[in-house]
Amino acid sequence: MKNIFLIGAVMISLAACKSSDKKTTPAQLTPEEKAKALTDTANFTTIQWLDSTYKDLGKLKADQTVEITYRFKNSGTKNLIIDNVSAQCGCTIPEKPEKAFAPGEEGLLKAKFNGSGKGQIRKEIYLTANTKPENAYTLSFGGEIINQ
Repeated sequence: MKNIFLIGAVMISLAACKSSDKKTTPAQLTPEEKAKALTDTANFTTIQWLDSTYKDLGKLKADQTVEITYRFKNSGTKNLIIDNVSAQCGCTIPEKPEKAFAPGEEGLLKAKFNGSGKGQIRKEIYLTANTKPENAYTLSFGGEIINQ
C-alpha cells in the first residue's frame, strides 16, 4: 500500500513539473511581438541610464582592447527592446542585447574599443529602442591614446 501511495505521489509530482506556464517571458518574444513593440507607440517604454552616458577611459596604450559598459534600466511599463546598436567607427564593436527587458529590469550595453595612433579620442555608440519620448540615444567615451 505504501508503494502505491509513493508511486502515485511521484507521478503527480512529475506531472506538475511537466505542466508549464504558457506566458511569454520578455526573453522569449517572437519576431512578430518584437516588431510590434518597435513600431506600435502603445508598446513604447522608457529607459533610464544608471551611469553617465559618457565614459572617460583615461590614458590608453595604442592597440589596447578596452571594454566599455553602460548600465540601463527599463523604467517604463512595457518590455524594452534594443533594436539596433552601432558605432561611429570600426575601432568600436558594440554588443547588442538580444533579449527583451521587463519593466524594472536592468541591463548592460557592452562595447569593445581598440584604437591606434596617438592623442585625444572621443567615440560614439548609437542605440535605438522602443522608447519614448525619443528612441535614439548617443553614448560616448573618450580618453587619450599614448605610445608606450
